[in-house]
Amino acid sequence: MLLEIKDLTLEYGRIEALHGISLEVEQGEIVALIGANGAGKTTTMRAISGLRPVAKGSIVFDGQDITKLRADKRVILGVGQSPEGRGVFPGMSVMENLEIGAYTRRDKAGIAEDLERCFALFPRLLERRKQAGGTLSGGEQQMLAVGRALMTRPKLLLLDEPSMGLAPMLIQQIFEIITEINSQGTTVLVVEQNAQQALSRAHRAYVLETGSIVKSGTGQELLNDPSVKDAYLGVA
Repeated sequence: MLLEIKDLTLEYGRIEALHGISLEVEQGEIVALIGANGAGKTTTMRAISGLRPVAKGSIVFDGQDITKLRADKRVILGVGQSPEGRGVFPGMSVMENLEIGAYTRRDKAGIAEDLERCFALFPRLLERRKQAGGTLSGGEQQMLAVGRALMTRPKLLLLDEPSMGLAPMLIQQIFEIITEINSQGTTVLVVEQNAQQALSRAHRAYVLETGSIVKSGTGQELLNDPSVKDAYLGVA
């Protein structure tokens, strides 16, 4: 098991945002976490990446308990993230944004190899490599955020709302690239409001409602689940 979360509770002040959730991600999977705004999806991602302290429960990554490990140490272990809102450094060039993704690495040959991989996945970034990140379109910034996360050479890639604010054609493109990244050997945990796209691509998925996991199954099972269709797919 690459990632195992057990009975995870997280609080914002006196408010309990996650109520003892448990989930698993196996090596080689795409796992989706879907739910409405405010369900706790981004909070879960922040807990996994180490950006929010955990009140109770445990997070085990690649056999190691990382519940109390600093965020930068988790990156070194192989947890890479493209955050909600992309978090592109606006004054830095595309190339500099990608290079900063490899800040924990010293393997120059491997870094060069991963840059080539990013440009193969996202040819637009190669065209824009000297351009400031803040001047890119929303879709290009999303590509840059994913590319920057890949530069950490992650064992687990966390994607938080990769389709947010994008046109339908770009959403399709981003999810095709996510599938390609997974086929190249990277395990993916994706938080997404576009349940149709996420469940269509995911091997397994979880439904999060107000801080609790209420359903889980294969992506196809949840696509065909009447309550999921009604709540998240716009189909009664």
